[in-house]
Amino acid sequence: MTRLLFLVFLTLSAGALATCRSQSSNMPPKTRISTAGDNPLLQPWTGLHGGLPPFGKVRLKHFEPALDQAMADVLTALGRIGRRRKPATFDNTIVEMERAMLPLGRVEAVYGVWSGSKQTPGFQKLQRKMAPKMAAFADKITQNAALFRRVEAVYEGHKKAGLTPEQNRLIWKVYRDFVRAGAKLDEKAKKRLSAINQELAGLFTRFAQNVLADETDQFLVLKTKRDLAGVPTSLRDAAAAEAVARKMPGKWVIRNTRSSVDPFLTYSERRDLRELAWRMFVDRGDRGGKTDNNKVITRILALRAERAKLLGYATHAHWRLENTMAKKPAAVLALLESVWKPAVARVHQEVAAMQAVADQEGAKITIKPWDYRFYAEKVRKKKYNLDESLIKPYLQIDRLREAMFWVAGKLFGYAFKPLDGAPIFHPDVKVFQVSHRQTGRYVGLYYFDPWARSQKRSGAWMSAYRTQHRVDGDVRPIVSNNSNFLKGKAGAPVLISWDDARTLFHEFGHALHGLSSNVTYPSLAGTAVYRDYVEFPSQLLEHWLSTPEVLRLFARHHQTGEPIPRILVKRLEQAATFNQGFETVEYLASALMDMKLHLAGARKIDPDAFERETLASLGMPAEIVMRHRTPQFLHVFAGDGYSAGYYSYLWADVITADAYEAFGEAGGAYDAKVAKRLLDNVFSVGNTIDPAVGYRRFRGRDASIDALMRKRGFPLPKK
Repeated sequence: MTRLLFLVFLTLSAGALATCRSQSSNMPPKTRISTAGDNPLLQPWTGLHGGLPPFGKVRLKHFEPALDQAMADVLTALGRIGRRRKPATFDNTIVEMERAMLPLGRVEAVYGVWSGSKQTPGFQKLQRKMAPKMAAFADKITQNAALFRRVEAVYEGHKKAGLTPEQNRLIWKVYRDFVRAGAKLDEKAKKRLSAINQELAGLFTRFAQNVLADETDQFLVLKTKRDLAGVPTSLRDAAAAEAVARKMPGKWVIRNTRSSVDPFLTYSERRDLRELAWRMFVDRGDRGGKTDNNKVITRILALRAERAKLLGYATHAHWRLENTMAKKPAAVLALLESVWKPAVARVHQEVAAMQAVADQEGAKITIKPWDYRFYAEKVRKKKYNLDESLIKPYLQIDRLREAMFWVAGKLFGYAFKPLDGAPIFHPDVKVFQVSHRQTGRYVGLYYFDPWARSQKRSGAWMSAYRTQHRVDGDVRPIVSNNSNFLKGKAGAPVLISWDDARTLFHEFGHALHGLSSNVTYPSLAGTAVYRDYVEFPSQLLEHWLSTPEVLRLFARHHQTGEPIPRILVKRLEQAATFNQGFETVEYLASALMDMKLHLAGARKIDPDAFERETLASLGMPAEIVMRHRTPQFLHVFAGDGYSAGYYSYLWADVITADAYEAFGEAGGAYDAKVAKRLLDNVFSVGNTIDPAVGYRRFRGRDASIDALMRKRGFPLPKK
């Protein structure tokens, strides 16, 4: 997760990871975008490091004319390429197409920031207007017959053209993307395909805005101190601040986001309020009225099925998976189902342990979904003498940010230095210059935006404001990490949970993937890899949070400065596989639902009924719900990015678990030789090589599922 439609050079669809095209401010004059008055979005970026986004100058009124002009300029440039009389070559066709797309990336980068972090009513209205126009624009590229003939000519002759491996990879990708987007269809089919894509773009926007509306407009008000029973101070302070922001001083407000609801479900002793918070959260997009997403989903699924058929595929899942490591739905289902049964078995054990605690306390209840986190925390405390209240005092967000920087330095030799005066889109944002410690060579810029705000979508994601490339000089990347942590009292340190700290490291892994890119062509740079591979670098970096070095240096008590006690670290290690049944099943249920929805073909889907029937057939434990219920499944229905692709997190975790064991087999988590292989074959190569080849170069073999099962504490599969 982020957000833009995945076509040849344009990324316009939404997802947990968001990347957008980049550009250089030192392009040859013939490729520069037309300027229009004083619109900052239509000007080359200026300032340090090849130019910085002009956040301080941009206003809502600038977006529509800038996008219209930028898209028109791209179509003009590509039209010229298509009409050329000289025989098509890699340089005069493929490279020029890359170059032509770069200026639009400047506009899209800022538009993407507003899309994720500044969703005012005016911007939402603009999104609804622009989404179909941008989808139509993408189709005009891939349906340009003259342009495609030149692409096809280069593709057919590329093996004899003496191109580099990276150039061969790029022409292969461009040709496949055109074909998969309908370049070979007849005119009638192309017209229908474009209509489908435009309607889908509008539906994606509507879906996301409905979820955001429910998250913004629905909240739980705690009116008395009795309502706060069990709630930790940090959450109380955040809830009080939220109440003040909503003009309800003297009360406490639990926001309808995961960062607020999950800790409330973990600690609140008021079972009645836990149920209210749980229902509020799981029913986003499913409450009837104008923000209900069920009809939106039905239409999205129907259009996806029709599009797949037009393109010659059995289902949307078959179309999406062709361009992944998994290749076919059968391979995905085999992986998901191999983990499902042991995970469900573990859930039954976890529920039994929780029920025993409830019975011992005389609660006289049967464990329900709104009880799971609350009683799981009690079990963890009983079994391991460990609970979040013992850990959080050592997890201060500023120190964890420094811990991430330190890990990047140890593994890849990077140094992060605050950059004052850079344009920012909100005062919360901090900017850091990244360079090589030994040589001082400039790497890129890193923007950090950790705090929850109104008009900002929930969750955590990485964005690329500019991707690295060498089409016109050495263009360095600009990346960001965005989260939704809750601020407490002014000036007080913000403490986060272990799970939130892990998410912080996860998103930083995406950022390092973007920063480490070392390729020539922007379409192959950074995180522009297969969907089921892109989560590998991010999930891998999570492992460094729990290394003794990080805990000793950065997990320090926010008041005393003392490092986290060794006994607590030991308990963390012992509890590493605790609650894995819950975490795995809630994720797998969403991944299986995603796949089964998109294997249903032209069948008309009632989302709520399909969800109930599918979960019943799977044997879903009654005490758990999907991590993302269908009506709020932004990964899948706010864009095409993760549709039929949510399985990617598990697919990547198979690789992740196996890869981290390579460090253990060598000199430990900071082994320099293994880290260099990781940088050279994974983090820096983008999509210049097949990911399976890159992984084998790093590991010496293919990944095995055994490491994943060990990581989660499940029995190894029978050979």
